[in-house]
Amino acid sequence: MSGTQEPQFTIYSHASGPNGWRVVYVLKALSLTYRTIYLDFTKGEHKSAEYLSLNPNGRIPTLIDHSNNDITIFESNAILTYLVEKYDHGHRISAESEEGRIQQLQWLFFQGTGQGPYFGQAAWFKLFHPEKIPSAIERYEKEILRVLQVLESVLESKEWLNGEKATIADIAWVSWNSFAFEALVPEEVDIPTQLPRVWRWHQRLLALPYIAEAIKEKEALGNEA
Repeated sequence: MSGTQEPQFTIYSHASGPNGWRVVYVLKALSLTYRTIYLDFTKGEHKSAEYLSLNPNGRIPTLIDHSNNDITIFESNAILTYLVEKYDHGHRISAESEEGRIQQLQWLFFQGTGQGPYFGQAAWFKLFHPEKIPSAIERYEKEILRVLQVLESVLESKEWLNGEKATIADIAWVSWNSFAFEALVPEEVDIPTQLPRVWRWHQRLLALPYIAEAIKEKEALGNEA
């Protein structure tokens, strides 16, 4: 990108928030240019009137496509779907057939209703809630394992969730799984040995060049802090 060319997209995100980074994975996979505005939650920037005019839910991420009448989209899986429907003409990271696209949505819905809320609640009760509530922590740890066991069973017969390549059906899981394996899974659970197919799938995803590049971008933010 030249010094005078403006990025095609603006993404509002949070430096450590998993949901924003999976949008970055897809932007990089499709070689789309973007700038990121990192919101400071401690200052309530995600609840400001300006931001709520873009995303009435007051969460991240939010994407603006400046090449398409500044269309503004929130909810990360809606963003992923938009990006591949409009820009992945060669189906590099998306399904080609009608059946494949429906199954792709199936996995995005499962991620959005299974992984996102339960992993997020586990993070809240384990790391941020001012009072330790063992029953809440146990509930969400069990849900994390239940969701991972579903993935383990599916990956028994294939390398990717939808088709013969990594698609957004897989990419959507990476950032929350990375966080969960580091901080949310119960200490007595060893993912590589107890959920080996999930672990190998996750490692294949981390090795994809566009995901590896995004991880370096995230790590650089931490180094600047």
